[in-house]
Amino acid sequence: MAFAPMGPEPSFFDALDRHRASLLAMVKRGAGGTPAGVTRVASRFEDSVGLQVIPQCTTRKIKSDSPKSIKKFALILKILSMIYKLIQSNTYATKRDIYYMDSQLFGNQATVDSIVDDISCMLKVPRRSLHVLSTSKGLIAGNLRYMEEDGTRVQCAWSASATAVPSNIQGMQNLITDAKFLLIVEKDATFQRLLDDNFCSRMSPCIMVTGKGIPDLNTRLLVKKLWDTFHIPVFTLVDADPYGIEIMCIYKYGSMAMSFEAHSLTVPTIRWLGLLPSDIKRLNIPKDSLIPLTKRDQMKLDSILRRPYITYQPFWKKEMEIMADSKMKAEIQALTFLSSDYLSRVYLPNKLRFGGWI
Repeated sequence: MAFAPMGPEPSFFDALDRHRASLLAMVKRGAGGTPAGVTRVASRFEDSVGLQVIPQCTTRKIKSDSPKSIKKFALILKILSMIYKLIQSNTYATKRDIYYMDSQLFGNQATVDSIVDDISCMLKVPRRSLHVLSTSKGLIAGNLRYMEEDGTRVQCAWSASATAVPSNIQGMQNLITDAKFLLIVEKDATFQRLLDDNFCSRMSPCIMVTGKGIPDLNTRLLVKKLWDTFHIPVFTLVDADPYGIEIMCIYKYGSMAMSFEAHSLTVPTIRWLGLLPSDIKRLNIPKDSLIPLTKRDQMKLDSILRRPYITYQPFWKKEMEIMADSKMKAEIQALTFLSSDYLSRVYLPNKLRFGGWI
C-alpha cells in the first residue's frame, strides 16, 4: 500500500538525493561524519561512533564489607536479582516499574536509574539486554509504518496526531518508509506547530521526530534504528542557543553518561539544518526578538567549543563563534516575526531544497 498524500515534485528533492548518495558512499567506505578521533580523559571520540569509554578509564569499587558502600552493594544485588527474573521469564520492565517493586528500599527513582546504568556498563551490554526499558517521552510522525512486538500495526502517516515512540525499539519489526529525510525537532511545541501546519503532508515523504528537549534513550534508539535501516539523511531543527546545540550533539555524538553504549545510540551523519545563528542576521530578525546570552549560556557554549569533535566541524564552530560574538541567542519561534507559518512554508522547504544544512 502506497503512502499518502503526495508532496512536492520529485525535482524538489534533488539536493537531498545527492546528499543521500554521498552518505551511502561514506557508509560503503566505512567512514563516519568527521575525521579521525581524539582521546579525552574519560572518553574517546571516534568518527564513526561518537563518544566512547576508553578501555583504561577510572573505575569505582563497591565492596560488600565496606560500611560506606554496603547499602549500594545490597541494592545492586537486589536489582540484579530482578533483572535475572525478567530474563528468565522473558518479560520486560521499565526503570519506573523496578522502583515501585520496592520503593521504600530504593528511596527514589534516581537511585534505580543510576544502578541500572552501572550494571549495564559493568556487564558491557545495552540496557535492553537486561530487559529493562525506559519510559518513552518522544513522538514520531510522517511516512513510516511498522509492527510492534505484540503484532500491533502502527501507521504513523495516517494518525490524526503524532505516535508515541515505542518503549521497546528492538521489538519494532517490518519497518517501511519511502521518506526522503528524517527531521529531528528539539521542542515539542515546534513539533506540534509543524504538525498543525501539515508539514509532513506538504513535505511528504518524510519522517519527523521529537525527544521533547533532551532526548530519552528510546528516542535516540529510534533515530539510530531508522538511520541503520534506511540510511536516509537526518537533520536537526534546534534553537540557536547553546542548549539546542547540546541536544543536537547528543543525537550526533552521544553523551558522557551513555558513552559505553555509543555504538547503538549515535548517528554521526546528522546535519544541522537550523536555526543557525547566521540565519538571524541573514533574515533580519529584529533584536527585540532575540535573547541575551546568560553567564550560564556562555559557559555552556565555551564547553562545547572545547570538545574534540568541534575541531572537525568548522562550519558548526563558525556558527557558535557568531553566537559568542553577538552575545545573543534565538528560539525557533523568533521566525514568527516574518510570518506565523514562515518556518513550515518558507524556511524549512528552502533549506531542504537548496541544501542549507551544515
